[in-house]
Amino acid sequence: MSNSADPRTGGWRFFLWWMLAFLGFPLGGELALLVVGPVEGAVSGALGGALAGAVIGAAQWLVLRRYLRVGPEWVLATALGVAIGDAIGALLTGAGTGIGALLITGLATGVAVGLLQWGLFLRGPLLRARLWPPVVAIAWPVGWTVTWAFGIDVERGYFVFGASGALVFAAVTGLAMLLMLRGRAR
Repeated sequence: MSNSADPRTGGWRFFLWWMLAFLGFPLGGELALLVVGPVEGAVSGALGGALAGAVIGAAQWLVLRRYLRVGPEWVLATALGVAIGDAIGALLTGAGTGIGALLITGLATGVAVGLLQWGLFLRGPLLRARLWPPVVAIAWPVGWTVTWAFGIDVERGYFVFGASGALVFAAVTGLAMLLMLRGRAR
């Protein structure tokens, strides 16, 4: 097996699978919107965020379970992080949908998700794991910015950004994860 295909080190195959996990964002976001309705406050933010985060976490877990041997708890950590971030974002912005509100919500969500995923799963087995929280904290508002810039109707009160933002998020976080996998603790 070549080094780039070795599940213990990651490589181009990991990155391609991680990129495919972007689908968790539009699928989870749409499911949350259908079940919960739009983000209107902290409670709806937490409920819809948890649902969308569970779908996103499941998509990521399907990739990571082979490369890091993480358990399905990754799904719960991601769901909790998105629930916390969306609830805090809704509280701080009044569930606003302008670019400023999206950046605040994105930062809150990125910090919550990044810290939970790092603290529970990444900091032990990966030497460069300290990169994960800041990368996710930056990538989440970037995802919202891309979605907003593409003219997506963010006024609908989405819980997570759409496919365009998710592709950028996946590329940024996938490159960071690839770097971390390559620097794995032996």
